[in-house]
Amino acid sequence: MSGRLVSLEGGEGAGKSTVIAAMEAFLVERGVEYVRSREPGGTPMGERIRELLLDAGGTGMDARTELLLMFASRAQLVRELVEPSLAAGRWVLCDRFTDASFAYQGGGRGLDGSLIAELERQVVGRRPDLTLLLDVPVEVGLERARGRAAAPDRIESESEAFFERVRSAYRRRAAAEPDRFVVIDASAPLEQVVQAARAALEALWQRSH
Repeated sequence: MSGRLVSLEGGEGAGKSTVIAAMEAFLVERGVEYVRSREPGGTPMGERIRELLLDAGGTGMDARTELLLMFASRAQLVRELVEPSLAAGRWVLCDRFTDASFAYQGGGRGLDGSLIAELERQVVGRRPDLTLLLDVPVEVGLERARGRAAAPDRIESESEAFFERVRSAYRRRAAAEPDRFVVIDASAPLEQVVQAARAALEALWQRSH
């Protein structure tokens, strides 16, 4: 079986950690070899870049600096982990991928989508085989996020208006690529969200045989 790249996207408080754990369980049940990663990060170099990007004290970072750091981390992830894993027939589950830059740096920060698309083409060179978008109203997601024990990072500290723009950008991308995206109502009960994610993986698994 050839490898598959599956990304999980969504705004703050969408429940990605819980859903990606359920996705792992699905692949284990079917004997699929996989690796799990996250963005920014996923490699030793990428994790160092993540610290810089999310440092709550890092005020004043230019939007283009943020975008380029995201793609620096992503470039390392693709070359070091994603490409070798797919070539070996393993699946890759990634907590965020390039769509996050279109949503956060494009929608949220207002950067030109054509710049992000060119970076995607030059640096990444591929899109996921399947992207699950956990869609939740911003006020619901932020309320969940505020309930976490950890203090918010630099991006989590943004305004509600910022996250509304992020959500809108995600939804536009999903509407533009319905064959790749599966949009899941993340405000539904957790069991329903998990079932929807498993059904989407099942469909991709069936197509991969």
